[in-house]
Amino acid sequence: MIIEIPGVGVGNLPAALTTFVGRGRALAEVRHRLGTTRLLTLTGAGGVGKTRLALEVAAASATDFTDGVWLVDLAPVRDPTSVANAMATALGVPDLGTRPVIDQLAAFLTRRGPLIVLDNCEHLVNACAELAHGLLSACPGLRILTTSRQALGIYGEHVFAVPPLAPDAAVELLRDRTTAVRPEFRITDDNRAQVRKLCDDLDCLPLAIELAASRLRTLTLDEALNRLEDRFGLLANGSRVAQPHQRTLRGLIDWSHELCTPAERLLWRRLSVFAYDFGLDAAEAVCVGDGIERGEVLDLLDRLVVQSVVLPCEQAGLARYRLLETIRRYGRERLAESGEEQRVRRRHHAFYLGLAEGIADGWYGPGQLESLTRMRAEYANLRVALDLGGEPQATLALAAALRFYWCEGGWLGEGRRWLDQALAAAPEPTPARARALWVAAWVAVLQRDHEAAYGWLDEAAELGEELTDRVVCAHVKSLRGTLALFGGRLADAVSLLEEAVASHKGTDEEIGAVYALILLATAQSHLGDPRTTQTCREAVTLAEAHDERLVRAHAQWTLGYDAWMRGDLKEAALMIRTALENERGFTNYLRVALMVEQLAWVTAASTEYRYAGRLLGAARALWQDTDTPISTFGPHMVDQHAQCEEVIVRALGPATYEELLTEGGSHRCPDEAIAYALRSEPVPTALVPVLSPLTRREQEVAALVAKGMSNRQIASTLGRSPRTVDGHVENILAKFGFCARAQIASWWTANQEIRS
Repeated sequence: MIIEIPGVGVGNLPAALTTFVGRGRALAEVRHRLGTTRLLTLTGAGGVGKTRLALEVAAASATDFTDGVWLVDLAPVRDPTSVANAMATALGVPDLGTRPVIDQLAAFLTRRGPLIVLDNCEHLVNACAELAHGLLSACPGLRILTTSRQALGIYGEHVFAVPPLAPDAAVELLRDRTTAVRPEFRITDDNRAQVRKLCDDLDCLPLAIELAASRLRTLTLDEALNRLEDRFGLLANGSRVAQPHQRTLRGLIDWSHELCTPAERLLWRRLSVFAYDFGLDAAEAVCVGDGIERGEVLDLLDRLVVQSVVLPCEQAGLARYRLLETIRRYGRERLAESGEEQRVRRRHHAFYLGLAEGIADGWYGPGQLESLTRMRAEYANLRVALDLGGEPQATLALAAALRFYWCEGGWLGEGRRWLDQALAAAPEPTPARARALWVAAWVAVLQRDHEAAYGWLDEAAELGEELTDRVVCAHVKSLRGTLALFGGRLADAVSLLEEAVASHKGTDEEIGAVYALILLATAQSHLGDPRTTQTCREAVTLAEAHDERLVRAHAQWTLGYDAWMRGDLKEAALMIRTALENERGFTNYLRVALMVEQLAWVTAASTEYRYAGRLLGAARALWQDTDTPISTFGPHMVDQHAQCEEVIVRALGPATYEELLTEGGSHRCPDEAIAYALRSEPVPTALVPVLSPLTRREQEVAALVAKGMSNRQIASTLGRSPRTVDGHVENILAKFGFCARAQIASWWTANQEIRS
């Protein structure tokens, strides 16, 4: 659950569902130590309360960290190479490039000073140690608090051993948790000794006490004590090598399991297939059959919640459930023993494949933000589903179905790794491979790996033709046009994208033509093609017909670009601002960076130089966070950015420009940048002021450009060489941040209207 932390902005600490009992001294001590070290590890036995203490420390320290406090739960992570990915996901760091994720994290965090809680590190100690060392070395403002059954063992680490609760605190915890399920429960002089003995027998472990408290809903204190003594006696005889705390916790979980009904035990072990939390729909799809009917799942879940086996929680506003890691591991052991583990895993994969395919098929329409939120909430389970062994075609299908998660959700790097792996493991010429090929090419295009993209597209084109898959063939043409545009081959891009538009319209996915239309309009605009505006409007109309938000934003942004190229700065600003409004909540770093960048060009052309400088600073921060240069989107973008910078520096000076960049750069995430860009600023109403920055000769040239003359005709009229006139036109473009002659003509016309 993402929550607002008063005074500091956004973090992702989960809201506490129960009171924090005892630990006041430990809380103060850990906070003190965190103020003197950059890496602090909380160690202790399972169930001793390391995670809860860490979360309380993080919440209490929120005002100390201007860049927020963040939880990275590593319990669902099994692969050591995925630790950095888990952190990137938790922090919302876009994984867009081809560099290692740890390098992208370092680039993102180097200008920030958050507190990051790395929780449940014990099964990934080496990977966590490497990640912590690398990030702390590169990011001077970063602090890390970890929980683990053993220390990371790296230089600079401080360790705090979390002890069991003090006796009085243990008694208070038992009272608090028992009254939650049995309101009439009281601790009196008559039962105080029994309560104290029960807590002592449980080694004052918080998790053990909470599990025991759930049983006091139906058992008396005497019954609970007697049953525990029997259980612990059996366990001690059968597990002599286990540590006392481990024997206690294992014995209590065994006992809790035995007290469950057969259906409750069955659901418990099947729920262990989920990597972290899950929704009711997932539990109903994965856990039914052979002893559990779909209609029984909710009731069984509620009964396990009452027994503290399952915890209700919330993720991104969605109602969810989860098992504590100790409970989940116990259930996974039982699942393996049952002989049905592979069947349950296949059902898990089938559910998430269906979820992903449903989102992909319905992407072009309302509900996109909700769909993206759901996929982000399910990221741990999606990774487990992708890791289904022995069924490469199923993995390939899921990797392709997650295309909007990879490309719109900001996980290009992870998508690339899964797609590369799946394509290598499933070489058969199937429809799933054909889809995965064009998706892999799309990811590679966005990563600036054009060589790989061309390779995937060649195979996709051949396989698409062989399978008569018109959708695949249309996407191939669209992506080839995209590559031509990003490579600066504008005429080729127009030809390819025109073919792509026609191909998409000949399929059942007509909406796919919108992206091709948007890119086509961009290429046409740079070529001065008079059809540009019509192409843009066609894209907007098609997007609106499907009640589609993201593509509509993209089309509006392109329409704004076209208006800017035509010199209509008022329409340009209006369209770009409208596009930014539609981008709220999607956290697409690259698209927002492009829109804010373009709004800066429009603003500079309107002589709002200070505002334009701040907008360039906001865009620069997004480019830096994604480790993406603007050249990714073509050399023409580099030229226009440089012209805008030159205009601002000429007007304000380099020192002021740097100050404005720094100020704008303080708005670092996409939604912050959008809010900043859309704050109340004068919308351009005129192209330039009456006082022109042009020389007398440049004004003469501009007047003749406005009459539609070519440079050669102007040279003949003024009696100057064509090269001299070329230089004048270039100077005019640079002074206003323009990149098209049509903008000069519009400026001149407006300037004359003001003078008159």
